Amino acid sequence: MSHYYAIPLVDEAELAQARAALGADLTRILGYFREDGAKSIVQVEEALAAGDAATMVRPAHTLKGESRQFGCRRLGDIAEAIEMTARRCVEQHSAPDEVAAEVAMLRGCFTESIALLDGNAAPAPTFTNSPVLTRPVPTRPAAPAPGLRPRVFGRRTSH
Repeated sequence: MSHYYAIPLVDEAELAQARAALGADLTRILGYFREDGAKSIVQVEEALAAGDAATMVRPAHTLKGESRQFGCRRLGDIAEAIEMTARRCVEQHSAPDEVAAEVAMLRGCFTESIALLDGNAAPAPTFTNSPVLTRPVPTRPAAPAPGLRPRVFGRRTSH
């Protein structure tokens, strides 16, 4: 069994902080995460299949950052391992084959994380060229921990 399963799927305090900070915007921002995350996963999978470490770096980095905004610790850690390994493979001019197990975990972890984040209210994320995913029963987050700083969420825009 992978050591990633010892990492909490979602940090309840961080999720509660995100919910408090986003308020009514939570649904919209989760929609961005759902769309962008699904695209990033497809890009990582395609890069692995092509043996292209350089192409794997950006979507893994994006998935890591977006996951951690919502306290999705397991998904963020898996994406970080993929990103760091892909960066090393680029430097060493090698294929990113060693992260195949982590890449294989991404879809399931992403789907479970989304289910927890949106309370199973929204449809499962869709992936291009992929089978339909099933979703587990979500749990509810704990109340926000006192003293936590609000985070900034959403897509970057240029001015």
